[in-house]
Amino acid sequence: MKLDFFFFFSCISMGVALAMDAFSVSLANGLNEPGMRTRKMCAVAGIFGIFQGLMPLLGWLCFHFLVQYFGFMEKLIPWVALALLGFIGGKMLYDGIAGEEEENCACGLGFGSLLVQGIATSIDAFSVGSTISDYNFLAAVLAAAMIAVVTFEICLTGIFIGKKSGTKLAGKACILGGVILIAIGLLIWIKSFL
Repeated sequence: MKLDFFFFFSCISMGVALAMDAFSVSLANGLNEPGMRTRKMCAVAGIFGIFQGLMPLLGWLCFHFLVQYFGFMEKLIPWVALALLGFIGGKMLYDGIAGEEEENCACGLGFGSLLVQGIATSIDAFSVGSTISDYNFLAAVLAAAMIAVVTFEICLTGIFIGKKSGTKLAGKACILGGVILIAIGLLIWIKSFL
């Protein structure tokens, strides 16, 4: 695999395409916590970046070493994403409607919740491993790193936009964030049938 313009262009393009779900969830997280500090913003975006970079690399490894199981796992991806995002979004929606937004919704951005969001939004990136299967190990790691950096930047932008909007929507941010997460889960699930 040559590290030429096409390689870098395709990796950056994959990063942008894969980061769209994480961008939307980052937007919801910013809506949820309009007072989020810069350090936490970077940590949240970093979690999404790590997962978005790690999943294609895991897919690449599976394609090379566990190819007989890959087809079965690929069919489960939309269902897992729907379940995870539906659960998190449903809890946010419930908390917002029940009026527990102030105490519970901001707590939804804990480390465990962010890990679940990171997995749910990046699990479809696992299938990218098959598209980079002709890359050698070094090229696959470089592609994963570029996807991670692109995702980090896009998610940081999403959190920033969400924070700015969140201050204007303070009373209903948790409800809106929950609806967004459920919608993303449904879109991932619906796309699997098209």
